[in-house]
Amino acid sequence: MHLSDARELKTLGEEVVGCRRCPRLVAWRELVAHERRAAFTDQEYWGRPLPGFGDPRARVLVLGLAPAAHGANRTGRMFTGDRSGDFLYAAMCRAGLASQPTSTSRADGLRLRDVWVTAAVRCAPPANKPTPVERDACLPWSVRELELLPRVSVILCLGAFAWDAGLRLCAAAVASDKRSSEQQQVSGSVGAPMRGRRHKPRFGHGTEHTEARYTLLGCYHPSQQNTFTGRLTESMIDTVLARARELTQPRFT
Repeated sequence: MHLSDARELKTLGEEVVGCRRCPRLVAWRELVAHERRAAFTDQEYWGRPLPGFGDPRARVLVLGLAPAAHGANRTGRMFTGDRSGDFLYAAMCRAGLASQPTSTSRADGLRLRDVWVTAAVRCAPPANKPTPVERDACLPWSVRELELLPRVSVILCLGAFAWDAGLRLCAAAVASDKRSSEQQQVSGSVGAPMRGRRHKPRFGHGTEHTEARYTLLGCYHPSQQNTFTGRLTESMIDTVLARARELTQPRFT
């Protein structure tokens, strides 16, 4: 990881925070930040898009759905300040990927190891349901982010929406790599258009799909409706995180 990449990640994060591409999301995130939840009336909400965070030398990219209205949209950090984050970071801590099992604020001292956490959509959406158009509007941010994380080889997708976004991210990243390679080989050449996928791999817990140097790994989202009902258990997410670490080893031994 070059120091220049770390600086560019910081610059990218600042650009993400200033994004206003999606009028519906802008209106909602700012309304929530103004009205606030009763339990947090004394707190100043973030109310802006969320940059990714973690270890710039990460080999695993954790891709979530979107910031929670009163979680990350309040605290300003992915999966921070809500039950989903409590479950996720506790699992990461057990796996040796996080310095502590809790994530309550940007100033709580949490450090991630070998992991970068981001989301398919960077703004809190109404009813926690971003649209495909909003997902695709965020895709260029994710492509740039992935380019600045050159060691990433595994993308852990939390839920079906993140899985679909991960497929698009991989395809865009691979196409970008091909264009760069072709332009280096042939002066003035224009990269070949991205070919359509013959089939779309379906999301499932523990499902794997490899495209070029990236492996997508599916995991049920750590939302309350999944963790409270037992659809996603601690042992299930522990197994997926162990698999994510296992998948990185052959490439970086």
